[in-house]
Amino acid sequence: MIQISVVVPVFNEEESLPELTQWISRVMKENGFSYEVIFINDGSTDKSWDVISKLSHEFNVIKGINFTRNYGKSAGLDAGFKKASGQVVITMDADLQDSPDEIPGLYKMIMEDGFDVVSGWKKERHDPIGKTIPSRFFNGVTRWISGIQLHDFNCGLKAYRLKVVKNIHIYGEMHRYIPLLAKWNGFGKIGEKVVQHQARKYGYSKFGLERFLNGFLDLISVSFVHRYKKKPMHFFGLLGMISFLTGFIITIWLIFEKIYGLNQGIPVREIVDQPLFFLALVALIIGVQLFVTGFIAELMTSNQAKEIEYKIDEELNLNS
Repeated sequence: MIQISVVVPVFNEEESLPELTQWISRVMKENGFSYEVIFINDGSTDKSWDVISKLSHEFNVIKGINFTRNYGKSAGLDAGFKKASGQVVITMDADLQDSPDEIPGLYKMIMEDGFDVVSGWKKERHDPIGKTIPSRFFNGVTRWISGIQLHDFNCGLKAYRLKVVKNIHIYGEMHRYIPLLAKWNGFGKIGEKVVQHQARKYGYSKFGLERFLNGFLDLISVSFVHRYKKKPMHFFGLLGMISFLTGFIITIWLIFEKIYGLNQGIPVREIVDQPLFFLALVALIIGVQLFVTGFIAELMTSNQAKEIEYKIDEELNLNS
């Protein structure tokens, strides 16, 4: 088994790929690591795949996966994880902002210090304030909700023990929450390492501010799925019970009020003329619907496997 697999999602980074490959190669040789580099071309519209193909002929450690179109970073990492075979799996971005010089330190923290996951922390960032301020807010909220004390969930430079990446499946935009997914799958020793953050040398950032909004929505989604995917009735049933009981209590009160008023000779409105009656009716109906939703979800939990959400056009130096 080789020591390190480097998984690199690529989207329109043709200029940086040769330099990144040389940089990784130098670091690996200096430290005597056996390694592989897996580039996942995520539907690039430039010549990134041609560059990867050329590099795979120059370096036998370079492997490639070419998607038929752009599926996103999570799909790229998931495909790379499936093909990785190193004891330690390192992920990094292809834009040269993540430094391969950090690889030995990350490797040591996994193999010698016993961490399952080590996340990079770009303590000093070379990004505009329009990205750094929202990023700090996002990371603070994520720490609070997840309970994982990492400063930079968005950092692409991370290290994983091989068994971690083989036991998680990421999809959608869940790449930000791989440490959280690892923790929920029993790999709770999660560390952090301050890493260098390089100024962008080529091209431009592929991520806008919308990623933070998507990130919060994904955090809610992944938290819900983790807590209730095995017991959806606990969620829908509880809400259904609250709604149904609320409607039932209001209905009983209206009936009691009507009977009491008639017995005491107090004039009261017809039950169907009162707004509370319609609120009670809606609450009863919603309660029943939530119960039914919970039952259906329970029936569906036996078939939870996600279908592969990306199509591979071509592979280089990889066994199918």
